[in-house]
Amino acid sequence: MFDFRNQVVLVTGAGRGIGKAIAEAFALYGARVAANDITPVNLDETVRRITENGGQCRDYVYDIAKKMPVQAMLEQVRDDYEKIDILINNAGVEPHASILEMDEWDWRRTLDVNLSGAFFTLQSAARLMREQGGGVIVNIASIAGRAHGLKNRAAYVASKMGLIGLTREAARELAAYNIRVNAVCPGVIETEMTAVLRQDDAMLAKWLEDIPLGRLGGVQDVVGLVMFLCSDQAAYLTGQAINVDGGKVMS
Repeated sequence: MFDFRNQVVLVTGAGRGIGKAIAEAFALYGARVAANDITPVNLDETVRRITENGGQCRDYVYDIAKKMPVQAMLEQVRDDYEKIDILINNAGVEPHASILEMDEWDWRRTLDVNLSGAFFTLQSAARLMREQGGGVIVNIASIAGRAHGLKNRAAYVASKMGLIGLTREAARELAAYNIRVNAVCPGVIETEMTAVLRQDDAMLAKWLEDIPLGRLGGVQDVVGLVMFLCSDQAAYLTGQAINVDGGKVMS
């Protein structure tokens, strides 16, 4: 279906969940993967799974919330692979706290990782892509960044709304350099971060009430859209923020 041979893909937050699944999928379709995470242990598993299946992957342990480490990471990826064709901005944090209870550290860290980190990585990658003649960037946002928000997630919602805005503006500015930029907005996807839903029948039932397809999403539901957006089949798509949410009713 997809062919990413001879392409280099950088995936942030590749140590678990959606990021890990995206990294493995690109490797399966022939890409050379640069897997980033702040936690080395998680990256070890990602690299092991990819290489055992015959893929190519290297780990890059950097905190993308800070500009200097991001620049160092991009330089290291270019030194190792000579180029970057695709960037998947997936790294994110999601503290659970009401506005009245949230402390400053959680607020700042969420914006630093989810929004500033995405900006730093996008900016550095786009500069390389401009030199190369083009590229593709996909930001993993959230339906929480759309109209309906998400209870007790003010920092997360703000960061994802900002990421969607960044996606649209970056698409406008970078089109001149043959760089496409889109966002994927998952609903509730079954990962380590959402496992709590399976432990609360009432909460799970409430979520499913608003999902016409009647189930939570799986990581492969997100992966399929990401792969499409990065392929030549989506060559005329840029500046889009596409929901992967089972048709969830916005409230």
